[in-house]
Amino acid sequence: MKTKILLLFTVVAMTMQVAAQSWIWYPGDLDIWMGNKINNLRTERGSFYPAFWRADSHEQTVEYVKTVELAEAEDMEIRTDGQYGIKIDNHGYVFGMPEKFRVPKGKHTLHIAVHNKEKVPALWLRGKTVVSDTTWTVTNYAVPVKADTWTEADGNATFATSQQLPSAYHLSVTPVEPIRESKEGKELFAEWQRERIGYLQLNGVKGNGRVCVYYGESPDEARDKKYSYLTDEVAFTTDSITDLSTLTVSRRTDDYRLACSRAMRYALVECKGDVSVESVTMQSEMKDVAWRGSFECSDTLLNRIWQVGAYTLHLTDREVMIEGIKRDRWMWSGDAIQSYLMNYYAFFDTPVVKRTIWALRGKDPVRQHINTILDYTFFWFNSIYDYYLYTGDKYFVRQIYPRMVSLMEYVQGRLNSRGMVEGRHGDWVFVDWSPRKMSKDGELAFEQLVYLRSLQTMQQCAELVENTGDAERYGEQAKQLSKLIIPTFWNAERGAVMHHTKDGQLQDEVTRYANMFAVLYDMLDESQRQSVLKNVLQNDSVMKISTPYMRFYELEALCALGQQKQVMDEMRSYWGGMLAQGATTFWETFDPKEGYPQRLAMYGNRYGKSLCHAWGASPVYLLGKYYLGVRPTKPGYAEWECRPCLGDLKWMKGDVPTPRGNIHIEMTSKQITIDSKGCGPGKLIIGQKDVVVNPDQRMVVSLRSDERRPHSQK
Repeated sequence: MKTKILLLFTVVAMTMQVAAQSWIWYPGDLDIWMGNKINNLRTERGSFYPAFWRADSHEQTVEYVKTVELAEAEDMEIRTDGQYGIKIDNHGYVFGMPEKFRVPKGKHTLHIAVHNKEKVPALWLRGKTVVSDTTWTVTNYAVPVKADTWTEADGNATFATSQQLPSAYHLSVTPVEPIRESKEGKELFAEWQRERIGYLQLNGVKGNGRVCVYYGESPDEARDKKYSYLTDEVAFTTDSITDLSTLTVSRRTDDYRLACSRAMRYALVECKGDVSVESVTMQSEMKDVAWRGSFECSDTLLNRIWQVGAYTLHLTDREVMIEGIKRDRWMWSGDAIQSYLMNYYAFFDTPVVKRTIWALRGKDPVRQHINTILDYTFFWFNSIYDYYLYTGDKYFVRQIYPRMVSLMEYVQGRLNSRGMVEGRHGDWVFVDWSPRKMSKDGELAFEQLVYLRSLQTMQQCAELVENTGDAERYGEQAKQLSKLIIPTFWNAERGAVMHHTKDGQLQDEVTRYANMFAVLYDMLDESQRQSVLKNVLQNDSVMKISTPYMRFYELEALCALGQQKQVMDEMRSYWGGMLAQGATTFWETFDPKEGYPQRLAMYGNRYGKSLCHAWGASPVYLLGKYYLGVRPTKPGYAEWECRPCLGDLKWMKGDVPTPRGNIHIEMTSKQITIDSKGCGPGKLIIGQKDVVVNPDQRMVVSLRSDERRPHSQK
């Protein structure tokens, strides 16, 4: 009987191991390689427009190592992305690069070296009991670490078979016909129902000549041949098609899909010579991702805002999280941390969060801030504990922690004598695109606050990886900085956190940025919080914020202060204002006073503004966290709370995704219904009353009128 049980266990173990079969690579390398690929897709009127920060490369040669003990000899099938050499124990390399090799019975150590300069040197191996998986050790001939792969959660990004080369990963493509198409002379103008990103396909091409394409997020941009931001040109001859954007040549056909994906809602196709185009189709390129989150209420405008916000986020949730689909198509750390948070309430696409964190960080040694921006480095740190809180994925924290340490060493090598951060040569102190100039010199209160949160993140992550020395050190540094910030920057007469010091002197400048982060990071007592609310956040004389980027934090701070009614009105006005002007995705900035087409301009370019920008989707996060009211209180939603707020709505309902399933909330003026089957235990907070939520049953709670109002949250 024992023998049968052991045999059964062995078969099950082997099945589980084979099920984990995957291509493997050096940790973070595919993410960095793919991030570089994405960051170099940007063009402006046909010109290559490279990212202006350091681009790190993948490891070009990687050795994969595993010790195995075989009951009998095994034939191993092997595939690699690159050249490879196989060594069994220390007996020298197997001759040639065989597709199969035999490992003798007994205990042996496999060494497989893979080299690829252009792509990630990945490995796929399968024997009877041995497969390539994350139990292998990999080394760049320095520190050995565990191999990495993408998981089942990545959907079509898993690489289980030998034919699925990691470097060949691409998003799904679906044909979408225009809603309108018109011809005038040798020009064809097409319009789609809403903004998309994809490849334009020319259908029914006849004759020889050149076809020029002008894309637009607006009709003006597509029709403006001189200034449209994105353009393409294709040459047709009797035998060939030359795509002049990539200089690729292909065999002549009647239908041709252009080589580069472009953001568009409109396209103007101009034919030159004897060539003609019958029609166009867009091959829309989007990730297959489930919309697990939802929000619906009695206000149809808020419903549209949530839907358009989630769609905006979906377009920018790609191989990695990018900020805009037209310009820049780059990964920006400040944009990304907001995308992650919105994503947790919309799709819960957690693999893309890890990929973007790896890709943004790059390799050691550190020579500059992430994206060259001081504050974006701090947002990178802070995104990691956010990820752990929402997912409970401790393994990823262990993987990324060494690069957290080396980046923090770089930061702390540039502190001033008081242990505060200031912009140094080569640093971009961004904060925000502001409607009028604000000082970036000296010690900015905002920068100290996000640096403080980074130190707290380092302490938390050091505890997770059980490095007590680091945890104590970062904890003490955070404690000391925390003692400095409010005494340095608080002005009792102004009732506000001042913007900055210069040459050791506090300057008479108030901005919203430091004040809202001081609220969010719980740096103020209740009297100071109310003072900031009155004197800054509800004070029209303080410079207003014009970007959705910082409105994200401003509105979150107002929610934390119990001002959900004001925030709901702001969402209707600001995001509803974009919808009223015809937006199908949310924009990089919005000023309702700007007319058309002036509102399309930015960066000195008449069509430079991004009309599909990830940071524009923040209502998805705000409505999930502060109205449906759901957030994790222990990592991975092992425990959670629901603090719903109906505001002026008659009813609302929605779903908040978690690793364990969805939490469904329904609320009217009379009752709250929660269904959290499969999730961990929760707590419903209504006014001053806490109600335990049993995840095994649907809960209905009656309300009194005073329990519908929001309360200040710390």
